[in-house]
Amino acid sequence: MLKTIISILGILLFFYLVFLGYVYLFQHRLVYVPFSELAGDPAQKGLDYQEIFLESSYGNKIHAWYIPAREERGVVLFCHGNAGNISHRLQTIEMLNSLNMSVFIFDYQGYGKSSGRPGEKETYQDALAAWQYLVNSRRIPPEKIFVFGRSLGGAIAADVAVGRNPAGVILESTFTSVIELATELFTYMPVRLLVRFEYDTISKLDQITSPVLIIHSSDDEIIPYAHGRKLYQSASEPRYFAEIRGGHNTGFMQSQDKYLKELDNFFSKYSL
Repeated sequence: MLKTIISILGILLFFYLVFLGYVYLFQHRLVYVPFSELAGDPAQKGLDYQEIFLESSYGNKIHAWYIPAREERGVVLFCHGNAGNISHRLQTIEMLNSLNMSVFIFDYQGYGKSSGRPGEKETYQDALAAWQYLVNSRRIPPEKIFVFGRSLGGAIAADVAVGRNPAGVILESTFTSVIELATELFTYMPVRLLVRFEYDTISKLDQITSPVLIIHSSDDEIIPYAHGRKLYQSASEPRYFAEIRGGHNTGFMQSQDKYLKELDNFFSKYSL
């Protein structure tokens, strides 16, 4: 009987170790879910836009759109989440445009028409290339640029904002760090030994001197609401928190009236 129990435990341990090995080797696929085919463009929303290709790390090309507002009061540099590509953010672009904000949205390496392969360092470099394009090529003053990140994009937005003094920083549905989130979600796994990504958003916040707006849904089923509150508490003043309702990927639509009001107030307060 004892030998049987030991054998069963040995088999279970073997499969557990195989599972851990799979997670370690292929976690890249869990973090990044790029779509190569574009589902549309801003013209479908009746918006004028410019298609742009930037050079990022290792000579890779970054695909981006610049959507000008008719009565521009600022520019939003938008960092999207881990799945899809820029064409899946048309509703967000339309909302921001309705607030008289021009939008510059780009795809990370390996997403949409962007070449290369995504990685943590690469996404930071892609966002930096987008920032430099706005400041150096379009001659837009940093104090007119709002850096906006949603979900994974919030960690990327926080990184690019450090030391660059944008007009404001907006983090929507963002986690404190990949390690903290994974530890909460996978309590049965030695997360700190396995995780090869950091995306340590919270460590960047006290280095950001610009005004910060944190937006998070209390119904978020992927990134717990507590992460948004921790980010807010870690941010320096002036800081703001907007609670919305709805799912992780749908909250901004389900709470559209309040969502737009909070954004409009933030843009109005800190636009030149």
